[in-house]
Amino acid sequence: MHMIKLALSKYGVKEVPGEKNNPEILKFFYDIGHTWVQSEDTAWCSAFVNWVAKKSGNEYSGKLNARSWLDVGEPIEGFHDIGDVVILWREDPLSWKGHVGLFIRETKSSIYVLGGNQDNRVCIKPYPRARLLGYRRLQKKL
Repeated sequence: MHMIKLALSKYGVKEVPGEKNNPEILKFFYDIGHTWVQSEDTAWCSAFVNWVAKKSGNEYSGKLNARSWLDVGEPIEGFHDIGDVVILWREDPLSWKGHVGLFIRETKSSIYVLGGNQDNRVCIKPYPRARLLGYRRLQKKL
């Protein structure tokens, strides 16, 4: 299944307010081997992209930090395809913190990203182009 189609099938999955957790979000962690995660309070953007990539038969980072995606797939310069991985910085370009999702489209000022943990749910959201760290194109796993 194409990554975008699979990711869109989870569109709208969101965190549960309060003490409870959405089992669909915890499944993203479990299915990529992070069974120790017991709460959706753990940042889950990378878990979501890992889940989508793995279930689609593509290579994946297996890690929960967004910047781990800078070491997966092929770096892309120039034209980007829908579904390419987008890695963004958070707080500071040199920080370890980041965000990762799937490329949808771009404008002069924004990159539209389909991802998890965007306003505590799976959705498409614009991010400033100035926050871009890189694009990656994933390959099918052999």
